[in-house]
Parts: sequence; structure tokens; C-alpha cells
Amino acid sequence: MNANGKNSTLSLHQLGVICGLAAGAWLGAAEAPAKLVTLGFSPFVISLGMVTGVFVARWTVPMALKGTSYVWLDLIEKKHLIVWAILAGMLWAVANILTVFAIRNVGLSIAFPLWNTNSLVGLFWGWLLFNELRGAAAREWLKVLGGAVAIVSGACLLAYATTEQSAASGHSATLGVLAALGAGVMWGTMYIPYRKAYISGMNPLSFVTVFTFGELATTFVLAMLFHGGYEPLTAEIARMRPSLFWLFLGGFCWVLGDLFQQYAVKYVGIGRGIPLSNTNQLWGLAWGALVFGELAGLSFNAQVFVVTGSLIMILGAVAIGKAEAAKDEKTSWRKAVERECHRYGMDLARITAIGEGHDPLSEESGRRRWWEALVVVGAVAIFIWLASSAQVPALAMDGFWMTVIALASLIVLGLAAALLHKRTGFS
Repeated sequence: MNANGKNSTLSLHQLGVICGLAAGAWLGAAEAPAKLVTLGFSPFVISLGMVTGVFVARWTVPMALKGTSYVWLDLIEKKHLIVWAILAGMLWAVANILTVFAIRNVGLSIAFPLWNTNSLVGLFWGWLLFNELRGAAAREWLKVLGGAVAIVSGACLLAYATTEQSAASGHSATLGVLAALGAGVMWGTMYIPYRKAYISGMNPLSFVTVFTFGELATTFVLAMLFHGGYEPLTAEIARMRPSLFWLFLGGFCWVLGDLFQQYAVKYVGIGRGIPLSNTNQLWGLAWGALVFGELAGLSFNAQVFVVTGSLIMILGAVAIGKAEAAKDEKTSWRKAVERECHRYGMDLARITAIGEGHDPLSEESGRRRWWEALVVVGAVAIFIWLASSAQVPALAMDGFWMTVIALASLIVLGLAAALLHKRTGFS
């Protein structure tokens, strides 16, 4: 029986895998606007534009799906997690800026797999802090660890292919690789607050509402420091005013992907959820290669490395998706939940029910509020205002493939959201 009182044969593991794969589609689409850095815009301002769109979306989507009363009660009930959400947002902001530098120096299709080494970082933290894979059979260890290693191996092949491309772009491949790997470390560590929140019963929709304050504040401060103050920063923002719509849109796409990623982390853990969402590399490769033609200048051998690396990463994701937690491992997970409940004085039975997709807070939060519709209308109005002065970027793009990939992403979004709602009511 799910949160809406309907029967569902979909297991939480299967749901987590689906959410992880859906996250890959939308996290991949979100990075496409970062290609604006190749037109000479500041990486900090590009990141700030995207984060501003993220800020708007992180308030609008939770309110539209669950309502302000639900989010408020959830935060009050687990108020000790607010500081963790802000910390996660700060880590995200630093990582996002590093990705823009990486895209500038080595391209979208190459940068993705490099920062996706966050799967190994997250796997380590999940094992060390949250008892993930504790008690798992050797076969399950092989699937998860082997899949993560496959993802990193694929990333190494793609990194090797950067030599020719970076020579043509005029930027340092070494700097781009280091920036992408640094982003991977930041994002892998960011999942510590994620997992801590979800074993404590916080809804991902509530978590991201607070999370966004940390990311927006950190990005704004870093952008001001880099540009020498508020006035130079606003001048740079004004210069790229016609492109802000695309950055806002990228931020909105990121929120959709990040929400699915967080549901994946909630239901299958860090060690499984992150590698599954790292299939965003495949979507990034599609955007970079098919839409922006990033691989056109590479030799045949380099293109083979890129394709081979991508296939290895797919096999790694498939292996992890099949690694469902057995009884002994779930017992270890429960111990981590018991530890958090004892530490913060929470009701173990209630938190356990929430972790299984049955959230009593959905009924306790009561009816929706009239002003929630105004917030949604306000968010739409911001996008319309930005779109009114938007210009198509001076980037070489293939309209056919852009349409195909965008439609495929929307189909994945619809299917995953429908299954998540049916099984848990977005809990």
C-alpha cells in the first residue's frame, strides 16, 4: 500500500533505480547552458545565473507538489537538519563553479565523466558513515564496487581523449581535468548531508528548500570576490542579460534532476544512487557530441575512446542497478537509522515508515494554501520576463538532435514522476 492508499508492485529498490536514471537525464540537460562559457562569459556569473534559476525552482516545485504546510512541518520536525542542508548547498555551489571551468577547458562531453568520479567518493562515505554495504554478500560488493570502478575507468578513457580537443580550444587540459575532479570530490562529499537527512526521515522536497540558501549565498559571494565587488558583478550580469533565460532554464532542469537524484539516494543509498545518476554523462555526451558537435574535431581513435568509455560506464550503472540490498545490509541500514533517532530524539517507528515511502506527515499537513498558486505564477512570470529579451546564443547547434534529446528527457521525466507519485506520493 503506498502513500495514496493504492497498491503498487514496484519495490523501493526499483523506484530508486528509476529515479537515479531519471536524474541522469535532467542533470545532463542542465549543463548544456554552461556552454555559454565558450563565448567568453565569466564562469562565476554563469554559475550565479544558473543558481538563481535553481533558487526559484527549489521553492516552486516543492510548494507545487506538497504545499507550504507540509514543507514547514517537515522542517520543524527535523530542524537539526537545516544546517546540514545549508552546508550541502555550499558544497554544491563550489562544485558547480568548478564544472563551468571544466566545460570551458575540456568540453561538455569530456568534463561529465571526470566529475562523475564522485561515485567513488560517495561510495566511501556511504560505507564509512551510514553502514551501506555492511553485511552485503561478496556478489553485491562486486556489483556496486565493480560498477563504480567501471565508471571511473570509463572516465579515464574520456580524459585521455581530451588532448586533441583542448589543443584546439586554446585552454589548458590539465586545469580542466583538475577542475572536474575537484567538482567530483565536492559533490561526492555533499551526499553526506543528503543521506543524513533521509535516514532521519526528511523529505527531499523539504531538504532542497533550505539547501538552496547555501548554494545561492556561496555562489554570490564567490562571484563578487572574483569580479572585485558588487558593481563590477552587476555590470557583467547586465552584459549577458540576453543569455540569462538559458541559464535560468538550466538551473530549473538541474533541480528536476537533483530531486530525482535525492530520491535515489533516499531509497537505494549513496553507493548506488550516485553512480546511477552519473549516467548523466551519457546525456552530456549526447548534448555535447550531437547538439554542439564537440567530437567533430577529434581523430577516429579519440572518438573510439569516448564511445568505449561511455559503454563501460553504462555497464557499470547496470551492475549497480542490479545490486539490491539484501537482508543483512538492510539490518545495517536500520542501525544507522536507530543511531540518528537516538541522537536527535526521533520516533523510530515513524522514521522507519517514512523511509519505506509511507509518510504520515502528508495527512497531518492539512489542506493547501491559496498563496501557493501565486508563487507558481510568480515563478512562471520570471521566466516569461527573461524570455522576452532572450537571444539565441551564437553557438553552433543541431536543432534536430536538440529536439530529439529534449523530447526524450521529457518522456523520462513523465514516467519517473508518475511512478514516484504512485508509489510514495513524493515522500
